[in-house]
Amino acid sequence: MQASPFESEAPLGSRRAIIRRNPDRMQDIQMVEAAWGLEPFERGGKPFKFVRSEGRVFSRNRCLVPASEFTVRNGDRKFLVTLDDGNFFYLAGLWEPGPAGRGLSYAIATIEANPDIFHYQDRQGAVLLRRQNMAWLDLTLPQEELLKALPARSYRIEEIASRVAEKPRQQQHELGF
Repeated sequence: MQASPFESEAPLGSRRAIIRRNPDRMQDIQMVEAAWGLEPFERGGKPFKFVRSEGRVFSRNRCLVPASEFTVRNGDRKFLVTLDDGNFFYLAGLWEPGPAGRGLSYAIATIEANPDIFHYQDRQGAVLLRRQNMAWLDLTLPQEELLKALPARSYRIEEIASRVAEKPRQQQHELGF
């Protein structure tokens, strides 16, 4: 398995590999395919892809979404974001068993954007460095220590072409769990 670009603008239901504790054998870690987006909590609500982390405690169904990069938008401009050291990372996710026929689904926990990204948008997916992955899955560190913005100059950000002219960029990294 390789970490690949994370596309936050992918349509609901797009499938991607996530890493989680096996709910039937919690000592096992498993990589499974899941649909992007969770069903609404309230009747008549809309499905959602992101969950604001502030004021919430995520004590179950945590997952990792491996990624090599992600994009942010500012108006019509789109920017590619990678870790400054070029390493892959994980996005802090939450999974749920989906309704019949849909299967497993997931969303990304969001945090206030770090100083690098704040110039483009005020929120971002919670990035976990490789050394933090097990702490997120196993709840061994307080959530507040994990779901916080990385320091300034942690990211390399470059503008990419408009959506129409974009060529897929497939930066992939081998996962070393």
